[in-house]
Amino acid sequence: MPTSRPLARPLAGLLATSLALACAPATATTGAPAPAAGAACTFTNPVARGADPWVVRQGGHYYMAQSQNPSDSTQRSTIWVYRSPKLTDLKRDSVKVWTAPDTGWNRTHIWAPEIRFVDDRWYIYYAGGRPGPADAPFIFQRSGVLRAAGADPQGAYEDLGQLDTGGEPGTRADDVWAIDFTVHRLGGQLYGIWSGWTDNTPLARTPQHLYIARMANPWTISGPRARLSSPTESWERRVDPTDGLDLNEGPQVLERDGRAFIVYSTRESWTPAYRLGQLRLRAPDADPMQAASWEKSGPVFAAANGVYGPGHNGFATSPDGTEDWLVYHAKVDTLPNWNRVIRLQKFGWRADGSPDFGQPVASGVPLPVPSGEACDR
Repeated sequence: MPTSRPLARPLAGLLATSLALACAPATATTGAPAPAAGAACTFTNPVARGADPWVVRQGGHYYMAQSQNPSDSTQRSTIWVYRSPKLTDLKRDSVKVWTAPDTGWNRTHIWAPEIRFVDDRWYIYYAGGRPGPADAPFIFQRSGVLRAAGADPQGAYEDLGQLDTGGEPGTRADDVWAIDFTVHRLGGQLYGIWSGWTDNTPLARTPQHLYIARMANPWTISGPRARLSSPTESWERRVDPTDGLDLNEGPQVLERDGRAFIVYSTRESWTPAYRLGQLRLRAPDADPMQAASWEKSGPVFAAANGVYGPGHNGFATSPDGTEDWLVYHAKVDTLPNWNRVIRLQKFGWRADGSPDFGQPVASGVPLPVPSGEACDR
């Protein structure tokens, strides 16, 4: 199954404790005196309810998009954009920017909206569909794109339609199931990268692969797709051998010092075994469209310390730009469900230039806030 679902309903006490401890001094306990001037400012995970986080920092604020899919079929799905000066308080200010139409290809199941600032315009990439049969309700998912009407990322958006994730641009007859669409420039060329099926099928448990295609602009795929990765490694394979699902999804590109990586999610998203894998571009001049240009490794981030199913991540920098942060979601328990919360932690880099995400930090453990973030006392 795909990762994205309606906003999670996590354990209320866990989240309340986390938010209450935000910006507490590292040595303080409940009821302790106020910290002395210069004391470290901390936060604890999780930082918010939600899933599939991608964060953009622009003009002194962090922006994140989330969808809401009501259980009442008479209500329409919506996309909201959140704005905050703090990475540790991502849901401070929210505005509904788009409502799914009553009819059409994208009238329901709005998943994983990702806000991006590309070529001086704001875009939101998302997955949506029309209802499928009761035993396979999500078999019609496709990827679409919205563009901001003006300069405000929390303003109105126009729907630019469905992205051509089939094999041949120019015809929509071969569009194939696609979710978790993202964009990135490599070597000056804009690419779209997403999770998709080989072919459309009425079967719900269909393997998902990572695909890439060149783009003429932020809303137009200009060439045929190429498959970059399939869930073939032992650490990617499904947990349940009979009713599980082999998948690669949630791709995100990370670059540093001329090296490029695609970090993605694998194993079933509803299980504690959900985790992150990694593709590394073998050379700066290697063709990103060729699977052989990428070297796979993993898992690079997996369940530990009571954090279950960490995945579908984003990347952010601290307010002063000196630190790199992993933003991700995780389950709130070990049951098969999509009850998830948003978490974050700082990560470093290995000597070979690859990211070192370490292990998920347990809930309630005080962590220093991102460098340059204001501390409310």
